Amino acid sequence: MCWSATADLVAGSGIAAIGVVTLARTRRIRDLPLAALPLLLGAHQIVESVVWNADGGTGPATLAWAVIALPLLALWVPLGVFCAAPEGARARLAGPLAAGAVTAGFLAYALAARPVTAEVRGRTLGYAVDLPHAPLLVGGYLLATIGALLLSGDRVLRLLGVLVTVGAVVCVALWRMEFISTWCAFAAVCSVVLLGWVHRPAPAAAPSG
Repeated sequence: MCWSATADLVAGSGIAAIGVVTLARTRRIRDLPLAALPLLLGAHQIVESVVWNADGGTGPATLAWAVIALPLLALWVPLGVFCAAPEGARARLAGPLAAGAVTAGFLAYALAARPVTAEVRGRTLGYAVDLPHAPLLVGGYLLATIGALLLSGDRVLRLLGVLVTVGAVVCVALWRMEFISTWCAFAAVCSVVLLGWVHRPAPAAAPSG
């Protein structure tokens, strides 16, 4: 989320461009889901620029924003980490992946059954949807997304998990003050980290014999 329609559109376009480069530089098929994450985040920002221009409300753009932010990312992130992880690390990632699948299912049902509303609050947008068992869903969401990154066993992905945690805390604090929304900046930083991740050197092959 950014602080205006223009900021969202510019940030989203830039992040999506990083996503295109990240995908182009991906060398392993199993890295593709995570490599596509910046492209998804960029599209998310662009969708929110439409929400800004509509002055919030309950239109298709608001629903699209919520679908990406809630069920899609809840499943996309742990699945991407699971696919990219080496065989030895996948057992410990089964928990976040299962949490993501269950959480995404409940969130998708909630979005299908209840309206999502966006409201302009100063330099931020506030989204509201009636979620049953909200604390459990938030816990499942955090376990699926941040938990998967921290348990990945990959140094860069663990760094990404720390950045996402810090970014979420800062952004929520500023959003609650209705001062300014800064998630677009953290999304850009995370996208650059993923670009470096896909361009990392390939592991050395084990010596024969």
